[in-house]
Amino acid sequence: MDIRKHHLQQAVERQIISEQQSDALWQLWQSQQSAVPQFSFNHVLYYLGGLLAIGAMTLFMTLGWETFGGSAIVALCLLYGLPGVALTEYFHKRGLAIPAGICAVFVVVLVPLAVYGVQQEMGLWLRDQLYRDYRWGDGRWLTMELALLAAGAAMLWRYRYPFLLMPIAVTLWCISIDAPNWLIYGKRGYHNWLSGDLLSIWFGLAMILLALWVDFRNRSERDYPFWLYLFGVMAFWSGISSMIFVDSKGGNFLYCLINLAILLAGVLIRRRVFVVFAAFGIFGYCFHLASQVFKESWLLPVSLTFVGLAIVLLGIWWQRNEVVFTEKLQSKMPPAIRRFLQRKF
Repeated sequence: MDIRKHHLQQAVERQIISEQQSDALWQLWQSQQSAVPQFSFNHVLYYLGGLLAIGAMTLFMTLGWETFGGSAIVALCLLYGLPGVALTEYFHKRGLAIPAGICAVFVVVLVPLAVYGVQQEMGLWLRDQLYRDYRWGDGRWLTMELALLAAGAAMLWRYRYPFLLMPIAVTLWCISIDAPNWLIYGKRGYHNWLSGDLLSIWFGLAMILLALWVDFRNRSERDYPFWLYLFGVMAFWSGISSMIFVDSKGGNFLYCLINLAILLAGVLIRRRVFVVFAAFGIFGYCFHLASQVFKESWLLPVSLTFVGLAIVLLGIWWQRNEVVFTEKLQSKMPPAIRRFLQRKF
């Protein structure tokens, strides 16, 4: 729940707590939330500026910089990286966790660019090939990914900011597809989209399990599992969407069931990212029914209306009986899992 000052003021007006207790609770809440990303104006400015700087060194790199040669690219990375490290340390010592985390990520994403500069200086890239032109299964990119992973792990060990898990999670996803394809197909690189979907599904499941383990052990206010959940669900969902969501009715129905399971898992562990992706999948299945299976039928809109109404009634029933069923279910679980779920609820 997003607690505001007026919520505590309402408790004071109802004489639940005193004015002094309200002030003390508000100060405690603010101190605990200082390192947590929020939808506030200053945090929006932090991330907007940081993402522009990160994008400038990744997605927006143009041929203009690369005409100076590999040594100039390495020098550019040092020119940006050293002040980036200094700013990270400066913000870290002053307790500004969000700006420090963004600066740390900026430094990390410079590492593959520096490796690219070294590779270009060694003549491993043609002059018309751009840094941003990513290729699946390319051994040169795999080297850059491993370098980023090492740099990200080092920065995470030093600063412990959850935002550093974002480039690490993205890189692990790329490595999970690049490494097997490079080992199997060598310089030919990425070969088969079906194998890519399977790799994405298995990687997504592994990342979700890792996020659950981190979530299970996390006792701080910082949301370390967030980025792991995000890219784990994204990898798994994109894999099943590409591989299972086909024209066959059986495959599409299985796809819908998987999305329902994802939705229920998200509700159980209180993670919105599961619910969002599952909702897209379920809506896609309903759209498929309307546009393909029951294209000329007038019964589908009526049926979906009643299904929607039934779901609403189910929600009302669950709201009234949630406590009883939750207690019965948790009583049959191991103590460690029960404590984990109680923290969520």
